[in-house]
Amino acid sequence: MIILDNHFHVDPFKGLFLEAVKQFYRAGGTHLVVVYKTAHDYGFPGLKAEDFMKAMDFHLELVEKINRETPVKAFAVVGVHPAEFVYLAEQKGLEYAKNEVMKALEYAQKLCLEGKAIAIGEIGRPHYEVSEEIWQASIELMKYGMTLAKEADCAVQLHTESFDEEKFRELGEYVKEVGIKPYRVVKHFSPPLVKVAEEVGVFPSVIASRKNIQEAIRQGNRFMMETDYIDDKRRPGAVLGPKTVPKRTKAFLQQALFTEEDVHRIHVENPKKVYGVEMAE
Repeated sequence: MIILDNHFHVDPFKGLFLEAVKQFYRAGGTHLVVVYKTAHDYGFPGLKAEDFMKAMDFHLELVEKINRETPVKAFAVVGVHPAEFVYLAEQKGLEYAKNEVMKALEYAQKLCLEGKAIAIGEIGRPHYEVSEEIWQASIELMKYGMTLAKEADCAVQLHTESFDEEKFRELGEYVKEVGIKPYRVVKHFSPPLVKVAEEVGVFPSVIASRKNIQEAIRQGNRFMMETDYIDDKRRPGAVLGPKTVPKRTKAFLQQALFTEEDVHRIHVENPKKVYGVEMAE
C-alpha cells in the first residue's frame, strides 16, 4: 500500500533525520514530500538570496540522502518560508528583503524546472502578527511564487495563518488572479474544509489528527494528509510524529472510515495530479 506524508521536515542538526524517516517507513509509510525548513535551520545566515539558494541546495542533498539510504521515496519542495522574509525585512529593510526573496524564489522555480524539486514552498504569509506593510508584501511574494509555479507548471505549497472558510475564499481570489491551475495550489496545515477548498480551487493538505481526517473524509477524498513533522529533538512529535500518517491511514481503513478507493485517491491519485509525480511502489 502506498502511503504519503505530504508535509514533512528533516533536520540533520537538531532532529532525528534518517531515523525519523525510518520510523515513518516502519509504520507503513512509503513516500514523503520533504519540505525545506529555513536557511537558519540549515546553518546559513538568511540575509541574502544566495543564503536561501545554498540552503535549497543543501535541502536537495538531504532528500537525495533519504532516497539513497532508506527505502522511502522522497520528493523535495523548496522555497523561502514567510518567517524568513519577515526576519530579513526587519534586519535589512522591506524592499531589500522583497528583492532577495524574489531572486531566491526564481531559483526555486529553476530547481522545479530541472526536476530536482516538485513544488515551490512553503511560501505564503506569517502565522503571527506583523506590520501592515510586511503583511501586504508577504501577499505580493505569495502571488509571485504562485506565478512562478504557474510558469513552471509545478505546484506550490502555502504556509499561512490559521484558516477558515472566509480565508479560503480570499485565497481562491488570488488563485484566479494569478491564473494558476487550481489543483496546483496546496494549502499546507489545512483544516478539514474539503468542500470549500474544492470550490475555491485550492488543494487541502490536512493535518492528520483523528478528528481532522474524520471530518475531511465526510466531505470527500479530495485531500492529502500531512504531519508537518518538524524534526526537533527538543519538541519530539511536533507538530505530529513521523508515524502518524501511516498509522492513521491503516487504522481508518481497518475501521471502515476509509475505503481502499479513498486510500488510493488520497495517497496516489491526488499527489499525482497535484505534483505530476508517479507514485510507484
